[in-house]
Amino acid sequence: MSGLTIFVLQAESTFSEEEEEKLQIAFSLEKQDLHLVLETISFILEQAVYHNLKPASLQQQLQSIHLDEDKAEAFASAWAAAGQETIEKFRQRVLTPQKLETVGWQLNLQMAESMQAKLKSPQAVLELGVSNEDSKNLKKVFVEFSHQELFEFYNKLETIQAQLDSLM
Repeated sequence: MSGLTIFVLQAESTFSEEEEEKLQIAFSLEKQDLHLVLETISFILEQAVYHNLKPASLQQQLQSIHLDEDKAEAFASAWAAAGQETIEKFRQRVLTPQKLETVGWQLNLQMAESMQAKLKSPQAVLELGVSNEDSKNLKKVFVEFSHQELFEFYNKLETIQAQLDSLM
């Protein structure tokens, strides 16, 4: 079975909660929209790191996907100033390649304790079996989702699938 290779990086938050609130106010954005903007910027810069792009090439690539010239130039300027340092930081990180071997799931439904209350709280639990390339031991990772969290996760998977499809 050819599995999916997963690279696990330590999750780092670029901005504190207070900084995010200031950004929301400064750009007049809802929290969800701000997160989308930050994730998009992060994705662009991760691609620049991965491909070790020169600033002019980054600008050209961004313009080729119809990003406004001034915004593409801003990315290129920022990349010219901090790109090599960013690439070095990524090189120093330890990537742990893991392979997704199994996927299981179950649905949990928690009912309210009182007979009068009809509150239901459905939770989906994914069980991901992953192994390191150098080890055959299967490690199980459990992820619990509410309906909204699962929907957001699904939308992110759809975005990833669209990006992969565009590369094919």
